[in-house]
Amino acid sequence: MYVTVSDPDGLDATAIAAVAALDDDLRRGMYAFARRARRPVTRDEAAAAVGISRKLAAFHLDKLVAAGLLRFGFAAGPATKVGRKPKVYEPVDEAVQVQLPARRHEILAGILAEAVLAEGSGEPARDAVLRIAGERGLALGEEERARTRPGRLGVERALTVAEGMLRRFGFEPSRDTQTCVRLRNCPFHPLAAEAPELICGLNQAFLAGFLTGVRAGNVEAVLAPGAAECCVELRQAR
Repeated sequence: MYVTVSDPDGLDATAIAAVAALDDDLRRGMYAFARRARRPVTRDEAAAAVGISRKLAAFHLDKLVAAGLLRFGFAAGPATKVGRKPKVYEPVDEAVQVQLPARRHEILAGILAEAVLAEGSGEPARDAVLRIAGERGLALGEEERARTRPGRLGVERALTVAEGMLRRFGFEPSRDTQTCVRLRNCPFHPLAAEAPELICGLNQAFLAGFLTGVRAGNVEAVLAPGAAECCVELRQAR
């Protein structure tokens, strides 16, 4: 489970619950024990690891399951005297991440990795980065259109649809006017500060691809450095 808190006004309850579950010393200790074990652990083993009763360990282990940090199954072999196989617990494979403001480096890493793999094609690296960013944005836009079925999009409705995606991805969109959305956060910071020409161009290509995929031809993604925290804004096409 990879979770990022991307909107301070609408904190992801799943992310908060996962982090809050580890605020308890016993749960944190059992979670650490389960990760070190490299195999499913029983309630008895978890209880012994932190020095509590099996019953109390079961309570805390189930809390960790509810928070999405552990998953449970049943041990192999014969059942116990009461006819049930004992529960065993192990960590989930996915990472849990909470960030304020949001950072989406996994998107950036995926684009750059694919560009590196395309190097043998003879395409210049920068061109490959921009192409792949546009393709990923396009796919996201098509997926959003299929999910929301917005019909024909006017400028204001197109910006509203885009705002939903932008908010989920941590851009913190702000509708400064009816026909312009500025982005108050860059999910690719601090890399954008280190290589602004590359990362801002990638960002623009990604958002332009999204607009194409969602069929918002009357809106464009333009570079507007200094206009907001992000170097790109969405506005009515000229």
